[in-house]
Amino acid sequence: MSNIGLVASESHPSRGAGPQPLAISRWLFAVAALVVFIVAVGGITRLTESGLSITEWKPVTGTLPPLNEAQWQAEFEAYKQIPQYTEVNGPAGMTLQDYKFIYFWEWVHRLIARLIGLAFFVPLVWFWIRGAIPPGFKPRLVGLLVLGGMQGAIGWWMVTSGLAADVKVSHFRLATHLLVALLTLGALTWTALDMRALARGEAPSRLGRFTLFVLAALALQLFYGALVAGLRAGYVANDWPLMQDRLVPAGIDWSLGLGHALVSDPFLTHFIHRWWAWVVVAILVVAARRLRRAGERPASIAIHLAFGTQILLGIATVMTGVALWIAVLHQLVGALLVAATVWGAHALGRTRQEQDS
Repeated sequence: MSNIGLVASESHPSRGAGPQPLAISRWLFAVAALVVFIVAVGGITRLTESGLSITEWKPVTGTLPPLNEAQWQAEFEAYKQIPQYTEVNGPAGMTLQDYKFIYFWEWVHRLIARLIGLAFFVPLVWFWIRGAIPPGFKPRLVGLLVLGGMQGAIGWWMVTSGLAADVKVSHFRLATHLLVALLTLGALTWTALDMRALARGEAPSRLGRFTLFVLAALALQLFYGALVAGLRAGYVANDWPLMQDRLVPAGIDWSLGLGHALVSDPFLTHFIHRWWAWVVVAILVVAARRLRRAGERPASIAIHLAFGTQILLGIATVMTGVALWIAVLHQLVGALLVAATVWGAHALGRTRQEQDS
């Protein structure tokens, strides 16, 4: 009887006759696509050194860029007070036109973040008022809203680390910013898939021990990718598979101990990111084969395509000396790999529930 009610509500969404999981699934997938987009734009912002160009956080008034020459000069003067200008861009002869270029990318990044907030909040209120949210999902959707709001605060927290004491932001804060974005992407994807399952009359999926292991292995790789980005570690070697013609690079600084080297040495973080990738590939191959045996071939293909493309882009990023658009594609496909892996984990969890029932 409940399944019939679901079908009826999906057939006539304008009536507000009950839960509308399929409509909510489409909305969540759309928001997830926006998150993938902002991850790519975030990569451009980082690679063009644009992230510190806006030195204030104005969630409302900052929506508009400078509209006249006086406003541009005021923004440029504020930028001239931070170490990135006084130690790097100022001595290099940065002009106002140069500044406008980096300002543009940071402004676009922040604007997209605001649009994502609206794209989530407004439909959430609409679905809530109409009683379209299935039972038990309101706390999860509110949690996603809070997670998105936290991401804005984390972004500003990251920026502040580069406004006074350094020419770049903290690599730990950058890693936090990127990982929270990818966590949000994964949670959006999982919840959207749960909604699709409900629309088919099935129960939401659950994480098993194997799928948790897969996601944890991928999360570690993403963490090291973020450290490599924050430390500019991609530039320390442009050969592959060796680094500086050696398996283990010679430049690792062990003087501050193993713990410091593991998370703060450019050579070691690059080395770990490079080789842990193959461990993750092996784990994903096992997961993809399980999916294929379970009849979930599309998810298996998506995982294979994502990690195969990601490996090739990673190698190309290194061998081109971190060419801008290749590195951006590497970050973009990293986000798609997260979505594909979550899809696979969700399918495996659903398959296991079917076997247990």
